[in-house]
Amino acid sequence: MGDSVQLFSIRSDDYAQFRPTYPSSMFNWLAEQCSVPSCALDVASGTGQATRGLVDHFDRVVACDASPGQLTGSTDWRSAERFAAQAEQLPLRDSVADLIVVAQALHWFATPAFFDEAKRVLSADGLFCAWCYSLLRIEPPLDAMIEQLHGETLSGYWPPGRASVDAGYRDIQAPFTTFQPPEFALEAHWNLPQLLGYLRTWSAVKQWQQIHGQDPVTSLESEFKRLWGNPEHQRRVRWPLHFLAGYPGR
Repeated sequence: MGDSVQLFSIRSDDYAQFRPTYPSSMFNWLAEQCSVPSCALDVASGTGQATRGLVDHFDRVVACDASPGQLTGSTDWRSAERFAAQAEQLPLRDSVADLIVVAQALHWFATPAFFDEAKRVLSADGLFCAWCYSLLRIEPPLDAMIEQLHGETLSGYWPPGRASVDAGYRDIQAPFTTFQPPEFALEAHWNLPQLLGYLRTWSAVKQWQQIHGQDPVTSLESEFKRLWGNPEHQRRVRWPLHFLAGYPGR
């Protein structure tokens, strides 16, 4: 089992609970880019945040992940098919997918082998679209604390692929011509317990905790509470999305 699979198998229930949801407008746009919205494949689907958004737009939606625990971490898969598989070895026939999406995961396996496999599985006019989001934005004092946790406390604890996320995937060279999709962002309205729960899903927090035997978020809770005020008060949280998209078969 690879490092990335271990990280995201630790607390899949928490991962599903505290991850933000994607905007419906993005899934509308993805379907509109496919000449035949027959089959969509979500690679490294996790607990299905992106999978569920595809179901209303495609006749068949397939989700795969290297971690079986992620695929059972949610009960709301709707009509999507699920199977465990490595991204570079998809047990699907050639040219079956009109769309392949990779949500917040391409940095784990952005290899020539994966891109070759994606091209094999995609139809001739099939769309490949991967995206990521990095640090959330709330308001400057809270943002500064989150940046300190991310860049200072957890420095050296992020897995190597995290650098690609922080770069907005600009460092990943796809073997096909890419284009820039419209601007999309994740948004949520969270109270303080939800924010702290989300921070505790970070892979570097898990690594830090395994090594030091304590939770690095706990030491910041009192300052978060001071800045937040009433812990049940909801604030707007926003994550801009960054894309790598193109038509590999054209």
